Amino acid sequence: MRILVVGAGAIGGYFGARLAVAGRDVTFLVRPKRAEQLTGGLIVRSPKGDAKVAAPKLVTEAREPFDLILLSCKSYDLDSAMSSFAPAVGPATMILPLLNGESHVDTLKKRFGAGAVLGGQCQISSTLDEQGHIVHLNDWHLLGFGELDGSRSTRIEAVNETFLGANFEPQLSLQILQDMWEKWVFIASMAGITCLMRAALGDIAAAGGTNLALELFSECSAISGKNGYVLRPAMRDRIRKTLATPGSTLMASMLRDVEGHRRTEHEHILGELLARAQGIRAPVLETCLVHLRAYEARRSREA
Repeated sequence: MRILVVGAGAIGGYFGARLAVAGRDVTFLVRPKRAEQLTGGLIVRSPKGDAKVAAPKLVTEAREPFDLILLSCKSYDLDSAMSSFAPAVGPATMILPLLNGESHVDTLKKRFGAGAVLGGQCQISSTLDEQGHIVHLNDWHLLGFGELDGSRSTRIEAVNETFLGANFEPQLSLQILQDMWEKWVFIASMAGITCLMRAALGDIAAAGGTNLALELFSECSAISGKNGYVLRPAMRDRIRKTLATPGSTLMASMLRDVEGHRRTEHEHILGELLARAQGIRAPVLETCLVHLRAYEARRSREA
């Protein structure tokens, strides 16, 4: 299976590197600046084992179809990303997006047809260091994928077979939309509270803010349920435990973006969730969203 990874950042670069080290046929579609940065190889530092792709296959333009496209761009870069990989989409190409939220699925379907798009979500905390190396920050490195209709197709089995044995946790799901909504609720809860407080979860707990974090989670969960995706008990318990863990250094990547004075995905993660509230009151979620909108307004004004 020929795989095109769009970008070689903290998410796509991590999973793409794992696949390449495992001997899979992986090509990275990158901007010229990133291609120059990777002349010394694609390097991953991880508690699950370091990895290096000494000579990653890089292209700055897509010219021919691939079997699978792994897409992990920021939501606000989706339009430009689609234009960049469009020549790589053939009649049998599968597009596996790892973006947060749900609206990107409809956007991809509209551009490339419903049959081309899979559902996907990942659970990992990673970033790039100053040298452009990928730094894996926790023990999670799950990549979930599945057909949007929940079927166990021949092609999704082929994707699963390709991912097995690549030193991450592949998860073929027959309920991928449920998985995506649960991930969305988790990310919205963690991003909202850590950005609002400008602190890691453990610092928020030390300040007596755990109940506020759990109230935000309750609002996000209610919105998910209103849209037909009631959180499963095991996932509900896992998220609550994560948000309330004393001493946790976990924070959302969105907070790292705020601290770096970079653009955030607040509209795609918090705004789109609030827009689906359907009458549910969500004052904490709304406060988090307004806070980030104010941050973006100031950032734009000072640019």
